Amino acid sequence: MDARSGSGTRSDTYAELAALGPYGVHPGHALITMVEPHPGHEYAYNRWYEDDHYYAGAMAMPWMFAGRRWVATRDLQLLRLPEKSAVAEPVTAGCYLSTYWITEGRYDDHMKWTVGINKRLNRDGRVHQERTHVFTAFQDHEATVYRDGAAGPRDFHALDHPYAGLVLEVVDVEERERRPELVEWLRSRHLPKVLAGSPAAMVTLFRPTPLPGDRMTYVKQVEGVDTRLTLLWFLEADPRDCWQERFAGLAEQVAGAGLGARVELMAPFVPTVPGTDRYVDQLR
Repeated sequence: MDARSGSGTRSDTYAELAALGPYGVHPGHALITMVEPHPGHEYAYNRWYEDDHYYAGAMAMPWMFAGRRWVATRDLQLLRLPEKSAVAEPVTAGCYLSTYWITEGRYDDHMKWTVGINKRLNRDGRVHQERTHVFTAFQDHEATVYRDGAAGPRDFHALDHPYAGLVLEVVDVEERERRPELVEWLRSRHLPKVLAGSPAAMVTLFRPTPLPGDRMTYVKQVEGVDTRLTLLWFLEADPRDCWQERFAGLAEQVAGAGLGARVELMAPFVPTVPGTDRYVDQLR
């Protein structure tokens, strides 16, 4: 039988689906997942993710059009703020971060596939169990703020462009009604000021969405759906070189904005090198 014939895969349905619905390049949604491999399983976890899960559990899926992995070595973990975090306990937990863009308007379609494929991967023994999901959430895009205006890569390029680092920032507001105010303050006042002259080329803002009820049981339900924002800072320099000058004081600025907001996590990462175990020996 010709392997290209698609027998048993309902190939005709793919042709029908391709003609329907939005198919732009805007990252309308994201999957942001920070994971801690269990002690002693770091190499096995990294090889599983690099060699199998990044592709079978992510990039091969419909409407997930870009992805990148990031890592926090021990020295980067020790830079994290605040000491007491509502996101990571301890704050150093979660040494690997994976970020993925999903086509705008295709969240529901993607979720149907991802739930189905993860059930299949579990059933086939292709899921590494020696890990803990510290912060895993699908998110809806709120805004992107650029340092250089129309010049330079756009947000849909961000996971392919060779950025030298990334900072994950999670902000909570005390009252859900104030989150739109926080978004506007970040978008129009705070972020343009911080980005100016900095090594950060852009910041993407997302708000978390609830995980489906039939998700995998090892992934806990998302917290702060109505009160939280997730910011991704894309850096042209190693975060170690600009942390004290550019990031160490941002939590105080957010708290002082008068919006009842608090930074619950600010965590720097550098990109992994696909297909290698670079940095695995520097996690502990």
